[in-house]
Formats: sequence, structure tokens, C-alpha cells
Amino acid sequence: MIIAIDGPAASGKGTLGKRLAAHYHYRHLDTGLIYRAVAKAVMDAGGDLTDEAYAASLATELDPAAFGDPVLKTQAVGEGASVVSVHQSVRAALLTFQRDFAAGPPGAVLDGRDIGTVICPDADVKIFVVADPEVRARRRALEMRARGETADEAAVLADILKRDERDKNRAAAPLKAAPDAYLLDNSHLDIESGVQAAIDIVEAVRAGRPRA
Repeated sequence: MIIAIDGPAASGKGTLGKRLAAHYHYRHLDTGLIYRAVAKAVMDAGGDLTDEAYAASLATELDPAAFGDPVLKTQAVGEGASVVSVHQSVRAALLTFQRDFAAGPPGAVLDGRDIGTVICPDADVKIFVVADPEVRARRRALEMRARGETADEAAVLADILKRDERDKNRAAAPLKAAPDAYLLDNSHLDIESGVQAAIDIVEAVRAGRPRA
């Protein structure tokens, strides 16, 4: 089974992805980390994030072992990832990697922004996670402070709104819910409630129950 989870920045899709993968004993891929890894590679080399050809060349040389680098979670790298992810050639370079991961046994949970629409359009379960921008900014600021980073919640909110606009309007794989995706509003759910809501969706699909 392939479970696709999409949604905007800080909507909680990454946490849901990890927890669903653990619940079903599937493998998990946070596809946002791939784009963050490309951005970090460009930044480390002193390159220009808007240079599509250069970013694409580095995208073909990624080491999956580096996806656990905590630096990838920083705000600066996240902003860089939002820039390189608009490049169509970067997305093309990473498409095969993601699809190969999804196809492996025993099953996989992938979270990102175009899993259900582009990467795995035939996924067994598609969930589109949303949350109010202010809630997402608060959560992201808390995450940053937990890592010892300085976080101005107003600045984080401004960045989230800017990223939303860029993700929704990019030419390559814009952020949008697949027609057959289940909407999960995570605005007022704690982690456990959100996870249970996602499990309920998966179980409904597995049981063949009609959509509510």
C-alpha cells in the first residue's frame, strides 16, 4: 500500500507521515527533505538557488544518508528549498527516486506537496492536510525554539504565507489536493487526534467504505 500525504508548510503532514508509517510498519519518506538537501548543497557550494541548471545537477548527486542532517530542518534551508522546488528540472531529477521508494515493500508513506497529484497519482490512500496559517506559524515557531533557534512568530507567519503563494502558483507541480484526496483539517487537533483521524481514513479505504 502507498499512502500519499500532501499539504502546505507546517500543516503537520510530516508528523502524520512518520506516525502512520510506524503504525502500519511501512517505510516513510519526507520528500521535503530531498528538496532541502538540494538547497543545502547549493548553499554549501556558494551557488545561486535560482540557477535551475546548477540546482538540477546537484539533485542527481544526493546521498540519502544525509537526509537525517538536522541542519536540513533550519528555517534558512527551508526557505532555500522553497526556491529550488519551483525548478522543473530539479523536480524531474528527483521524480524517479521518490517513485522507486514508494514502490518498495512492504508499503510506504510519502509526505510532501505533490505526492498524490504527481509522484504517486495511483496511491491507495491520499490525504490532504490543511491548517490555519496562524496555527502553522505557531507550531513552526515552537519547533524552531525547541532546536535552539530564534523565532519571531510574525516573521514565520509571513514566510509561510509567502511559501504558500509560491507553492500554489508554481508552474511545476503546484500544491493542490488530488480530486480523490481526503481532506484533514489539522487546525484544532492535537497530535494524537490528528494521527487517529488519518488512521481512520486509511482504515475506511482498506475496508472499502464509501466516502463520508
